[in-house]
Amino acid sequence: MEYCRFCGTQLVPRELKNEGMVPYCEKCGEFRFPVFSTAVSMIVMNRCRDRILLIKQYGRDSYILVAGYVNKGEDAENTVRREVAEETGLRVVELHFNRSHYFKPSNTLMLNFTVIVEDEDVHPNEEIDSYRWFTVEEAKENIRKRSLAEAFLLGYLTGTYHFT
Repeated sequence: MEYCRFCGTQLVPRELKNEGMVPYCEKCGEFRFPVFSTAVSMIVMNRCRDRILLIKQYGRDSYILVAGYVNKGEDAENTVRREVAEETGLRVVELHFNRSHYFKPSNTLMLNFTVIVEDEDVHPNEEIDSYRWFTVEEAKENIRKRSLAEAFLLGYLTGTYHFT
């Protein structure tokens, strides 16, 4: 962040006790902490936990996880339930937080969850081009390579996360 989001003055680094160097607006006399988006991504599993739902979106020809942005005033768990319902028509019956990762290309803190859904009867909305239920092994093979979705999925399945 280079400029104050309130007055537009160029920020300067200034020491803040117990925080280190933080951008500071000399005109407003205030420290300006970084602003970023927050999103959730979900490993959607059936009740037996032997199948994973992957989707294709936005004209791309590779599978990813269901995901979406957290709305102002919304907590992450409610976002997970809302996004799964909106995009797939599925009802979450169980959810577990897995891991977070800051994704620099979109200035987004990604929060990854595993969700168990009530059934496998998908009713996709217009955001989804196509979808498919995969076995766990098939999901590992078909998830978009070198993607954040792959890092979350493989990390969940193996217990070791590798972010590029």
